[in-house]
Formats: sequence, structure tokens, C-alpha cells
Amino acid sequence: MTKDFSRRYAVVDLEATGANHTASIIQVGIVILEDGKIVQTYETDVNPHEALNEHIIKLTGITDEQLAQAPDFSQVAREIYELIEDCVFVAHNVKFDANLLAEHLFLEGYELRTPRVDTVELAQVFYPTLEKYTLGNLANYLGLDLSHAHTAIDDAKATAQLFFKIKEKMASLPKLVLENILNLADNLLFESRMVIEEAFEKAQSSLPDCYLEVAGLVLRKEEAMSPRRKLSADFDVNLALLGLDARAKQQLFADLVSDAFDKPQISFLEAQAGLGKTYGYLLPLLYLAQEQVIVSVPTKILQDQIMANEVKKIKEIFHISCHSIKGPQNYIKLDDFYASLHHVGDNRLVNRYKMQILVWLLETETGDLDEIKQKQRFQAYFDQIKHDGNLSSKSLFGEQDFWHRSYAKSQASQLLLVNHAYFLDRVQDDKAFAAKKVLVFDEAQKLLLNLEQFSRRQLNVTKLLQQMTKDLQESSSLLEKRLLESLSFDLSHLVSRFYKSRRANLSTEDLQAIRQSSLELSSGGYETLKEMFLGHFDDFWLETAIENEKRVTYLNASSNAFLNFKKFLPETRKTYMVSATLQISSQVSLADLMGFDDFDFSSIKKDRNQSQTVFIDKQMPDLSQLSEETYAQEIAQRLISLKQLDQPVLVLFNAKKTMLDVSDLLDRADLNHLTQDKNGTAYNIKRRFENGESQFLLGTGAFWEGVDFVQADRMVEVITRLPFENPKDAFVKKINSYLTSQGKSPFYDYSLPLTILKLKQAIGRTMRRENQRSAVLILDSRIINKRYGKTIYQSLEAEFDLSSQKFTNCLTEIRNFLI
Repeated sequence: MTKDFSRRYAVVDLEATGANHTASIIQVGIVILEDGKIVQTYETDVNPHEALNEHIIKLTGITDEQLAQAPDFSQVAREIYELIEDCVFVAHNVKFDANLLAEHLFLEGYELRTPRVDTVELAQVFYPTLEKYTLGNLANYLGLDLSHAHTAIDDAKATAQLFFKIKEKMASLPKLVLENILNLADNLLFESRMVIEEAFEKAQSSLPDCYLEVAGLVLRKEEAMSPRRKLSADFDVNLALLGLDARAKQQLFADLVSDAFDKPQISFLEAQAGLGKTYGYLLPLLYLAQEQVIVSVPTKILQDQIMANEVKKIKEIFHISCHSIKGPQNYIKLDDFYASLHHVGDNRLVNRYKMQILVWLLETETGDLDEIKQKQRFQAYFDQIKHDGNLSSKSLFGEQDFWHRSYAKSQASQLLLVNHAYFLDRVQDDKAFAAKKVLVFDEAQKLLLNLEQFSRRQLNVTKLLQQMTKDLQESSSLLEKRLLESLSFDLSHLVSRFYKSRRANLSTEDLQAIRQSSLELSSGGYETLKEMFLGHFDDFWLETAIENEKRVTYLNASSNAFLNFKKFLPETRKTYMVSATLQISSQVSLADLMGFDDFDFSSIKKDRNQSQTVFIDKQMPDLSQLSEETYAQEIAQRLISLKQLDQPVLVLFNAKKTMLDVSDLLDRADLNHLTQDKNGTAYNIKRRFENGESQFLLGTGAFWEGVDFVQADRMVEVITRLPFENPKDAFVKKINSYLTSQGKSPFYDYSLPLTILKLKQAIGRTMRRENQRSAVLILDSRIINKRYGKTIYQSLEAEFDLSSQKFTNCLTEIRNFLI
């Protein structure tokens, strides 16, 4: 007899003594669904006849005393089997629940042969932009009831709600999309495709008006912009229309922006973090400017953050044409994705990503691949479908191409958001991009580093050597083969020497043979290599990185010349440089370093912050006297102690290696935490941290400036080390040489003041609104013990309440401060 499994589902959740196949079941929760309704529930504890470990007790709230009163599995096996034998078995991570339950039933004489459906994979396909697909994360996103997480029946009920949501989402999709997904659905676990088949049978063939079909792909139509609303001349009125309250310092900043608009010089506006500078310059400029306003920020993370918050609100309320653009490689190339759909390989993960993208194309307005948060798990596939900036005249998707559409919008929108790297690349090739426009450089001090990166070139030697091997086999020219053989030999020798002796810098002799051979090559594919040796670069060096779990070697080139940004910038209608750190010291300013001698400078006096206290751990050993291992242990011990505060803790590192070493120690101590790159990108782990997935976030790089933490009312920030720049860094050497030539002290006029400014910026990350309280713990006793430390101490003391104590006393004071 053939059973009809299409309308009856058993949603099952188990709690067990462990996460492996030998674990014992301690709790069973079952929810029976029929005709779209919950028709029955079942729950029972199960006596495992073994003691639970502390982790399971804490996770589930189940105790040994509770289970001592429960029945054995043998006593409930029959009723469980009879309840679910005619159902489709549904679970969140069905492999674990179904296998464990089937094993226990088999030992009691019952063979479970039901089809299985996994809500994890279905959620990944039909909600493609989420960062994590745990039941808790999905419950937060979809508004599911999970008030008693990790009890079997409540998790089963939440999974049932999730299953309903997924089926509703499927029912809303065009039939053509479901058909395309079904072509790949055999790659889903077990019988999960049967739920999609059911939705496909019921789907309407007609395409809703909000979509269009091109070459078998269904895309979201662009929404027409409503008529624009004029902003008020009154900053307070504009804020009120946005549903926001004005702040005195924000109003003052907005007035400075307005007052400077008709001044011919470039305007440098310095104001402390947290006063709302973004609205402070956007609203006045969108009122005053007839020209396009271009806002440039240091990172893509901050670009996405402003677009999703301030710009989104302005666009919704005032109907102003706003757009954010990045380099072409950030966007999907529909032609390449279309080609990949018609080449179905056997990689299950890649095929699941294809299904996700089919759903995502119904939702995305930008085509920005950064919207798919889990793509780093198989970056190689996304490298295949990312845009290269080119579009064939034979393209099937010419009018729908996301990159070219984004490029067109960037020319037509009144407000354009970019990042510093994109701005520099674009202006180098097209001065008209910025000419006669209104420019705002937010976090302007970061432009210096972006200018340095812009003056460098980087080449993936690992990929280059692979390309040479391929070209050697295919080349018919004897001369070309000899050149490729020579280049391959010389580069391989340098890479081998680098890993053996750690000699990174290339000498003149090293470069001579490579330069000669590379410039004589006539075959394509070696343009970056040729550019390195045709350009005016002075220093060449090798470095290594781990990407997609593989070691990659890079060749870098840089120029010793100090770039003059003033000469690089075309004539604009008005340019603003905005930051909390424009005046580096009495001798050095950002304007000086960028080549501006005629400029307008305004600064808003900084308020002393009573809601934030800085604690210095004077018990922290001298860093120069510690091994890397001992240093990591000292940090980890303090972080473990901070756990007792039960508050969100942001931990900032200067070095990625130290961060990972500390993370490994915290793993061994079973301290739940999120670590940048180890657990996801900076953007991903910030979102997960703010969603409460962990109370500890370990970060570096972008977390020092430009990433704000506004959600937590109470927060602890740990700064593991003073943010001095690496004196061996090529850019630092260049700055030092430039300042020395100007008769200035590189350390006291630049390096030390810049460190203080970076420190203050980092402190500002966790103090972004008036009702927050933030404790900052600095684990660097050089502020107390070194001669220059007095300068740092006095500078911090001028803006913050400061306390220098032994760590145990710091811990007590932090607890009292955060009450």
C-alpha cells in the first residue's frame, strides 16, 4: 500500500545527553501537522540511566532528579512510533533527530521508514540573506515563539511555526522559480524536495506584476520613485519628519556644514563621535545642493550601514534618489549565473547556493552579493559569478545587468554613497565623476591609508604560477614558452626562499630578471605583472595569507613618493573632510598631510562623557617581557573573569594572530564567543553579537573605527594594546621620512598623537547614544610605566573619568559602574 505523506507531518525535536549518534535521548517533543494546522502534540522526558553533564543541564534546564522520575525509552517507544509512522519526519537538522530516534526505536523492534525533511536547508534556500540558521536566529527574524528554547516540545512547536513560514514563502513564489529550484532540489538532504514539489503543484503559472522573466530567470522589477519632497531649511524640522529628536551638538555641526557651503576652500569639520554627524551633513547638503552630493566612507561595512539606516530613512520620507555603488566585483553577473545554472555539477553546496540565488533574485534591488551573508563558505563559486565590469553585446541580461544599472543610477541620483577605495579608483580614470560635485569624506583620516593602498599594487603569485603552467601547455610560440619558463622558475624560487628564510623583500637582482621577462611577454593575462614593472614602484615584497583554507602568496609593490590628494582631486563645487580626528597634533594636521595649504577648519568642543569610564589595568605585565603564548594567556584569563559581569564585551586587538590565539584559549575554557574571520566577516559577527548570540566579540581592523554599537544599554570594551602603528610598515616609513624632511618629530608630532586619536575613536565605538553606559578596560600598562604614557593619560583624563587599578579592583569598579 502506497502511503500519502503530503498532508501529514510530524515535527520532532529531541534533547539528548550529547550531540553524537551514541547519545541517549532525554526528552522528546512532537507536533503533528495536518492540512496546515497543529492537530496533536506529544512530549515526554526519558530516563537515560546516566548522569547529565553540566553543559546539557545548563543548556536544557533538565536535571538528573527530573529524569529519575521519567519512563525508560522502551516504555514510550510504541506510542512514539505509532504517532509518527505515517508522517513525514520534519526537524531542524533532521539528520541528527531522525537518526537518533530511528536508532532508539530500532533497538525496541520498530523500524522507522518515514520520509525526512530538513528545515535548516529549506530555510537556507528560501531565506537566502540570513547570517545564521539556528532555530533561535530564525525565531528572532521570523517572530516565532521560542520562549523556552532547548525544551523539546517548545523547540518542536517553534520548528512547526518555521515550517509553516517556509511553506507560506514557497506559496508566494512564481511557479517558474519553483521549477528552477526543483531542477536542483535533489541536492537537498533526504526528501526535503517533496515540500517544494507540493508548493509547485499548487503555484499559479502567471507572473505577479512585481516580477519580470528574462531567459528563464525571474527578477524583481525596479520600483518607480515617488515625487520628491523638498527638505526644510530648518534642520530640526527635517529631523522631526524623520521621527528623530535634535541634539544641541548635532545642530551646531549642521550649522557649520551650512555656513561653510559657499566658502571656496575645502572645509575640515572636526566633531567627536556619537553626536550624529551623518544626519548633520546629509540634511543640510540635500537642502542646499543643486549638484549631486557624493559621500565617501572608509569601508564597505560602513557604506552598507549608512545605506541601511540614515539613507534609507531619508529616501523613504523625502523620496530623494539615493544610491550606493561599489566596484563591479561586488555584484552578480547574471550571464555567468545563468551559465552556471545550465552546468549542474555534483557539488551539493554549490547547487544549494544556486537555489538560494534564485530566491534572492526575487528580493534584491541591488544585485550586491554581500547581501548573501553565508557566501564565504564557498567563495570559489561566488568568484565565478561576480561581475568583471564587462558586458557582452550578446548578453541576455543587458537591460537588467546589476552593475551597469548601478553605474547608471550613480550618475542620476542626487545622493551617492561610495567607499574611499572606489572613489580613488573611479576618479583616477574619470575626473568628471567628482568634478563640480559636492563631496563629503566621512572618517576622512582613513583617506591617508586608502591613498597608500591606491599607490600600491598586489599580485596573487599562487594564481599567477598556475596560469603560467596552463599557458606553457597551450602556447605554440617557442619564445613565449621560454619567457614563461624563466618567469615561472624565478618566481617559484623567490616564493620557496620566502617560506624557508622568511625573506620578504626583493632585491634589485631579484627583480631584474623578472622585469625583463615580464615586459617581453606578448600573451594576455599578465597585465598586473607588467604594470608593476612599468610603474614607478620602489619597494617589492612577498607576503602570505590563508584564503578558503589554502595558503596564498602575494607580490606587493609600492612607491616611496607621498601622494598629494589635493593634486589628485578635481575642482569641486564644495568638499568637506569630516572626522573626530583631523588635527593630529599642534604640528601636524590631516590637511597638511593631504597637501592643502588653503583650507577652512572648524572644531566642536568635545564634551566630557560621564556615561563612560576608562579603566587601566596596571597589573598587566610589560608586553615586551612576554612571549606570544603568555601574552595571549594573560588576555584570555581576564576575559574569562569578565564573564561574571554578564554584559556584552567587545574585545579589540591590533594583531590577528593574537586574536586567534586568545580565541583558541577561550574555546578551551568553553567561553562562548565570536571571532572576526574565524566565525564570519566583521559585518556578520557584529550582527550576530548584537542579536545576543554571544556576549563576547573579538575583533580587529574595522572594529577600531567606523563600526558603532548602539543596541546594548550596558557594554564593556576591552582594548588589548595601544594602537601604535607598526614602524616597519611601508606607509609608516613613508610618513616618517616625509615628516623628518619637514623638520618634525615622527614620534611626538605624529605617531603618539595618532595613537591617542585612534584610542579615543575606539573608545567611542561603544558610546553612541545618551542612555548608554560603557566601561572601557585597557590592558596595556605602558600608559602608566612609560615616559610617553603620561601624555596619553592626560589626554584621556581630559575627556573621560579615568581609573588605574589592579585587575581585580577594575573588575569590581566596572561592575559598580554598570549597575
